[in-house]
Order: sequence, then C-alpha cells, then structure tokens
Amino acid sequence: MRTLIYLDHSATTKPDAAILQTFLAVNEDYWFNPASIHKGGDQAANLLERAREQVATLLKTPSKSVIFTSGGTEGNNYVLRGAEIATKSRGKHILVSSVEHPSVLETAKVLQNEGFDVEWIAVDSNGQVCLADLDRKVRNDTILVSIQHVNNEIGTIQPIVDSIDIIRTKSRAIIHMDAVQSYGKLQVDFDKYPVDWITLSSHKFHGIKGSGVAASRNHITLPPYIHGGGQEHGHRSGTTPVAQAVSTAKSMRLAANEQQATFKHLDMLQKELRKFFEELSAVNILTPDISAPHILTVAVRGVKGEVLVNALEKREIYVSTSSACSSKKKGTSHVLEAMNLHSELIDGVIRISTGKHTSIEEIEQFKLHFTHVMKQLERNVKS
Repeated sequence: MRTLIYLDHSATTKPDAAILQTFLAVNEDYWFNPASIHKGGDQAANLLERAREQVATLLKTPSKSVIFTSGGTEGNNYVLRGAEIATKSRGKHILVSSVEHPSVLETAKVLQNEGFDVEWIAVDSNGQVCLADLDRKVRNDTILVSIQHVNNEIGTIQPIVDSIDIIRTKSRAIIHMDAVQSYGKLQVDFDKYPVDWITLSSHKFHGIKGSGVAASRNHITLPPYIHGGGQEHGHRSGTTPVAQAVSTAKSMRLAANEQQATFKHLDMLQKELRKFFEELSAVNILTPDISAPHILTVAVRGVKGEVLVNALEKREIYVSTSSACSSKKKGTSHVLEAMNLHSELIDGVIRISTGKHTSIEEIEQFKLHFTHVMKQLERNVKS
C-alpha cells in the first residue's frame, strides 16, 4: 500500500501535535466560561487574554485590537460588513480585487445588491493587482478596499505597500488584507503592511479548524458583528472558545518562529517542481516568479484538471484543481477568468501546494507518478 503524499496544503494543513496537545489540555483544565466571575472563569479569562496579547505582539498591534473568530471566512465577512456600517456617512464606494477569496467576493456582491457602488480591481496575466487600475478607481468617497496578500489559487503576492500608498493619497478608506494564505510563509504584521485590518485562519498554518483572527492596526472602529453578551470586547458575542484562542496563539507563535526555515524549505520544493514542469511541453506554469513559496499552479493542455486530480488520487497523491472552496462547484475559476487565461488551458489547471512537512522525496515521487499519469492519458487518447 502506497503512503499518502499530501500536496493540498493551501486547502488545509494537519494540526501540529503540540497544537492538539494544547487544545486538549485547555479543554481539560480550563473549560470554564471566561465570562463567569468565579475562580475557574477568572483562570479561563486570564488564559484567553494572554493568548490575545501573544497574537497582538506577533501582529504588532494593541491586544484590544484582536478579535478571535471562527476563521478567515468569518473574519472577512466581519470586516467588510462592519466597514460598510462604520463608514456609510462618508460614501458607498467599495473596491475589491477581482481575484479575492469567495468569502470576500460574495460579501461584496451582497453589498452591491444592497446599493453600494462596488468596483472590481483588474489584475494582469500573473493575477497581480494592476496598480494603474487601482489608481484610476479609488475615489474620495471610497470607504473600503480589500486586497488579499497571497492569492489562494495561484500564489501571486499582491503589491500591498504600493496599493496602500495609492489609496492613502486619495481616500480615507478602510484597507483590509486577507492574509489567510500568507501567514507562516511570509512576514505578516502591521509594521510591514500598515493596512487597517488583517484576517487569518489557523488551519492554514497547522492550527485548529474553526479558529482564526481579525485584527486592526490601532484600535477597533467597526461595530459589533454578532450581538449578545458582549464578548470579545463587545464585537463578537457568544461564549469565547478559550481552547481555540489559545491554540491559535500557539500555532501563530510556532509558525512565526519557523517562518524563515519554512520559507527556505518550501522555496526549494517549488524550484524543483518548476524545473520539472518547465521541461514538459504540454504544461504551462501559471504561478508567477513573484509568489508565495508553497503554491505552484499549472495548466495542462488537452486534459481536464479533474481528470488529473482523480488519476493522481488513485496513486495516493492529493492535489486540487484550484481552491478547495470552489473546486467542487461547477464553472470556471474567477481567478483564471480575471487573468484572461486562454480557453484551451483553463480546464486543465491543477494546484500543487506544499507544507513544511513535505519532503523532497515526496516531490520526486510526485514527478514520477505525474509522468506516468500523463503517458497513460496519452495512450488513452490514441486508443
């Protein structure tokens, strides 16, 4: 029986053993409601606030600017919907890059249906935001701009700092950066990227699913997203899951401590994959040179991406067609459409995403099996 080769880390990562141990220990010893006034509640509350301080230190912001969420989707919804309410007196113009994660795109479409003037920022053939288009579209009445740090489908790194410079000269818009795909691989903090909001999801860097962070640069100025008992400094009511919060803080610390080593390892693996695919005439590499190190997306002419995914799965190799959030839905990837990818390539896209535990031996096995799969598919076409 073959050993599973997992190359879908952009979809999710396996929780680290240390994170699981922390999650279980907190649930065992500090399971009390942190809002309760007895000793157990105080202990849980103190643990929760220490976790918040640790996250704040990593992101270089005050601890009261950190909200624990259920993940990237909730965080993105919170920022977009909150910005709409907080700034409605200044205007109704919103800018969103055309390659954002569905949790941003779909929320923006809802706002559009509610009467907001939503425009989509164009990208080039590498999936990178066109700064000239951003410059043309940002206005004095722009209230929100959302641009992801790293694209989840092809790994493009967006020009966040240059985008901030353009936006700040023309508007007082809230700037949001979805850093779900970048944290742990690239530096992410408010000193390097002085946006207004950063959102994260723990399970993308070996944390627990159902946990994440929405953090603001200085102080929270958005209205409450979930109403009730006033938890999370009044912004996200509901009993705060202390174990998830503590596990999130720990997974962020581990990812930050290992970031340089992780980047070096993932970059080496990506270079090996690039070298392999560059020698295959039927394959076009879509991931640009300026990209996150863990994602390499390619298009194979004459073969559907789903066929390749299924053929590799039979060999115990897991990859994906695009993003896990859209790969099971019918229709073309909005990212590939925004890049104006040629029609003969758009159906044959697969995404290979590595993790810190991916070995060079696994990459060599992938290359071997991919070659065999391609030969088998060619034989099937000829027969």
